[in-house]
Amino acid sequence: MKIVELDLTGCKYWDELHRRIREAFGFDEDTGRNWNAFWDMMRSECDADKVIIKGEHTMPKEFAEQLAIMHEVLDDTVEFRKEHNFNSFSYEIID
Repeated sequence: MKIVELDLTGCKYWDELHRRIREAFGFDEDTGRNWNAFWDMMRSECDADKVIIKGEHTMPKEFAEQLAIMHEVLDDTVEFRKEHNFNSFSYEIID
């Protein structure tokens, strides 16, 4: 089982958020810094079975909407894999 840990502890900036995502998942440096690119990469390049997200509670309140979008993409990834009979995928938020 491949587990990806995304640590967002103390993350304060948009570019930093997407850098941490790229590094945690091992996405290419050229990956776009937006949620559409994240969805594309999760669908086509992510081979994780589980994602553990840490430290969301340490991020500024202004990121609440962005974190909700990230969770939506992860939920969509779970459904996409089910619909296409790919390996199961789950994520857990640890605060």
